[in-house]
Amino acid sequence: MSSRTAAQTGKIAVVGENELVLGYRLIGVEDAVMATKEDAQKKVLELFNSGKYGLVIVGSEARKGISPATMEKLEASIVPLVVFMPSTKSTVQEESLSRLAKRVLGVDLKVGN
Repeated sequence: MSSRTAAQTGKIAVVGENELVLGYRLIGVEDAVMATKEDAQKKVLELFNSGKYGLVIVGSEARKGISPATMEKLEASIVPLVVFMPSTKSTVQEESLSRLAKRVLGVDLKVGN
């Protein structure tokens, strides 16, 4: 399946902690995988490289297990788009909306008067 087809199908995959995965399973996302910090990179890359998904959501605890080189690859991707979901107990600084818009859309969002 080409990346264009993956984006058109709108398939979503989720990798992360128990609460995140269960929440997405409850709303019907079948490809939601629990991952610890230690096995997160492997699971994220399997989903990322499969060509089946238009969106991969990664929980904040799983994000901590991803190497800087892999993070760079994930953040540069548009198809699939990889977003990081904060947990309620997360202390990791998440990607801002303006940074996400710049990465995905190529535009700067300016807040002001």
